[in-house]
Amino acid sequence: MILTQEQQAILDGQQGETLARVMKTLIRYGEVFGAEKMVPVTGKHNHLVTSFGLKALGPVYALMEQLIEAGNVSRQTFSVDPRPLDKKVPANFLQNFIFQNFMYSRQDYYEEQLGKLGLMDKDAFTCTCYMDEVGNKPRKGDVLSWAESSAVVYANSVLGARCNRNSGIMDIMGSVVGYVPYFGLLTDEGRRATWVIEIKTTKKPEAQLLGSAIGMKVMEEVPYIIGLDKWLGTELDDATCTYLKDFGAATASNGAVGLYHIENLTPEAVEQGRDLLAENVQTYVIDDAELERVYRNYPVIWKNPDATPKLCFMGCPHMSLQQLKDWTDKVEAGLAAAGNKKVKIPTVFTAAPAVLAEFEKTEYAARLKATGVITSYICPLMYMNNPLSGKMPVITSSNKLRTYTTAKYYTDDEILEQITKGGSGK
Repeated sequence: MILTQEQQAILDGQQGETLARVMKTLIRYGEVFGAEKMVPVTGKHNHLVTSFGLKALGPVYALMEQLIEAGNVSRQTFSVDPRPLDKKVPANFLQNFIFQNFMYSRQDYYEEQLGKLGLMDKDAFTCTCYMDEVGNKPRKGDVLSWAESSAVVYANSVLGARCNRNSGIMDIMGSVVGYVPYFGLLTDEGRRATWVIEIKTTKKPEAQLLGSAIGMKVMEEVPYIIGLDKWLGTELDDATCTYLKDFGAATASNGAVGLYHIENLTPEAVEQGRDLLAENVQTYVIDDAELERVYRNYPVIWKNPDATPKLCFMGCPHMSLQQLKDWTDKVEAGLAAAGNKKVKIPTVFTAAPAVLAEFEKTEYAARLKATGVITSYICPLMYMNNPLSGKMPVITSSNKLRTYTTAKYYTDDEILEQITKGGSGK
């Protein structure tokens, strides 16, 4: 790899042994993927994926402590993925015992380390760091050192920043040394589309379901989507960005998509159009029947497939402020139609602490609370990682949560019906 004088000096240990080891690690990482150089991280803030004080992550805490002691803290302040625990979320005695004693027993210690390394503020814990309320929205062309898959795909696709799908810990290393290896989605060639996705549905596709279908088909490749602008329009307004947040998270978790282009909508597609297409692209047509096929083939891994749901999680990735407002209206209307006053299934809406703080300033907050819905900053996935939680029949409209846990997926309309009217998980 060709290094600049400054990069070589860091590697040679002129800024200390610890930083030299960080640089060496990043160089080796880049060489695996054929990177020939390192480029500066230019984003104002970083974002870390490792947010949980899992007891088993001893080597991570040791590494963080070594960085802190050497004075090699992040060159940028950073946000981090959601906290794994919240007392507001329903859990029984045994679940809480496992959470606090066997899983996330080092949460307070780890958050103290994050503070020393450069955490933006004590509540900067969310997977949707790019929300306006959070304050970590990259600019077009910014080079990032992120790892959270749903944030990476959003930053690349909707914002036009540049970031590879890094692993946890590599994200903080890039931010500490100030450089990342140049390959993949950082390059013009790596951002060209190798798939054309033709949307031929008769109605606006469910974001999570459409993202799932595309992710499972293209895996880690870059799709160029034609026909979705018919349903989304050509402006990246709040409603469209919220749709793309959920859509992108599904492509990234049900596959490994780090970037997608939507014709007439996303920045690079607007600027370059079909010049973004690589040679010999493959085509995938999605119509109503294809989405139905994908949905009906999801595995149900509950012990009793027909069990009555015990919990509903919404917000993986975290909900936007507008989503919280819209769902308040939906839940109220659903309850009124069913003749009920409160939700029939314990339901948790998750969002960034900063988004929840803004939501509490609105009249919607009291209205939502009156329906029995709980709002939380928690990471639903981390909650479901508890073996006892994993045995619960949990429902969700998040394809990310469905993919990584035992939660069962339903469309938004089906979720609304179940939580307002009650019923089994059939």
